[in-house]
Amino acid sequence: MKRLLPLLLAGLALPVMAEEISCVTTAWKLVGANHRVCVYAFDDPKIPGVTCHVSQAKTGGVKGSFGLAEDPSQFSLACRQTGPITLPEKLRKDEIVFSEDTSLMFKETSIHRSYDEKRKVLIYLAISRKVIEGAPANSISTVPIQPWNK
Repeated sequence: MKRLLPLLLAGLALPVMAEEISCVTTAWKLVGANHRVCVYAFDDPKIPGVTCHVSQAKTGGVKGSFGLAEDPSQFSLACRQTGPITLPEKLRKDEIVFSEDTSLMFKETSIHRSYDEKRKVLIYLAISRKVIEGAPANSISTVPIQPWNK
């Protein structure tokens, strides 16, 4: 339980940074919320000038309406330079920049950032992980660091 608590707290703390852009119904449900795919935007908290958009499948129905359904591991990730980028002096090799629980317990989608110093490229890797089963789904997006002209 000691290892699980930080995962749950991280899932609760970080999604606040995401902004819902839109949702599209993928299947109509007679009772409860419809199945949807939602698009969220978030800015990298430590690297101004980078914005990521992630789309995620959301389960509807009665369970989905009450937050009890497990969302499928279906998502896509796109990150872009949206302003001037200044890297911090110390940039961790692998850092979680976004995390969201996709079931009541034990499943999360997280986005990790790493830096390819040789090529001057930020790499964002989204994974869906069940605490017990590993990482069945993933998506990657890269952001080459370029000069920014207004």
